[in-house]
Amino acid sequence: MSSCDMRVVSLHRYPVKSMLGETVDSLFVDEQGVRGDRRLALIDQITGRVASAKQARLWRTLLQCSATLDGDHVRIEMPDGTSIRSDADDVDDRLSHLLSRRVRLVDRRPPGAAVERDDPDQVLERGLDAEVDARILELAEATPGTAFTDLAPLHAIRTTTLDHIGVEVERYRPNLVIQTDPDCPAYVENEWTERVLTVGEATLRSLGPTPRCVMPTLEHGALARAPHALRIPASQNRIQAFHFGVLPCVGTYLEVLDGGTIRPGDPVALS
Repeated sequence: MSSCDMRVVSLHRYPVKSMLGETVDSLFVDEQGVRGDRRLALIDQITGRVASAKQARLWRTLLQCSATLDGDHVRIEMPDGTSIRSDADDVDDRLSHLLSRRVRLVDRRPPGAAVERDDPDQVLERGLDAEVDARILELAEATPGTAFTDLAPLHAIRTTTLDHIGVEVERYRPNLVIQTDPDCPAYVENEWTERVLTVGEATLRSLGPTPRCVMPTLEHGALARAPHALRIPASQNRIQAFHFGVLPCVGTYLEVLDGGTIRPGDPVALS
């Protein structure tokens, strides 16, 4: 593979926000993002905000659950190995019991939906259960429709960036993992902003680098904690991230110009 060659190596979707997702053989994308991705989320009945492991003190247990599409619904596997469908009568009760906090599973993003994003540096310094400063972030500012994406419809990352940091792909929760020559430098995605990517049947445009929070450092299912998933980009790649300020960034956010199906092995052309 030459340094100019890029190719999709894996595809991922996450049917429930902040739960583990699934690796798939194809993704259909349109202006609203990946079909079936971030389509459900939990609403905290106390604050009215969306539950997100960005606020690790309250919601990191979500990363011990996994979610997969099951026909028109979603199947959630709990940490004890039992599972429940998203349309089950007792799904809210079971998830509330797991999280020790009253929550409601919803399938449409309400107006003004927001998450609390803990200050990641403070979390690393003081611990996961510490009270730290937090920002309120409105969801899906660049995503039409009702999905619970953080900002943009799609998120992509390159294998050389992952290899440089030394972490598993699950930690950064991308939709597209793009294989590139091992000699390519890390964080080249920073330079893609406003450039167009042709991937399979789809045409995408990079909106800018993806800011990182404490979430990649947390336990993800059987994966142990990995503080370096944040500390390495924090020391090497702090850049302006949209209107959020100068933050550690890994990967790129994308919008969909022309929809279509993407499959592993599809070439990626950058123009």
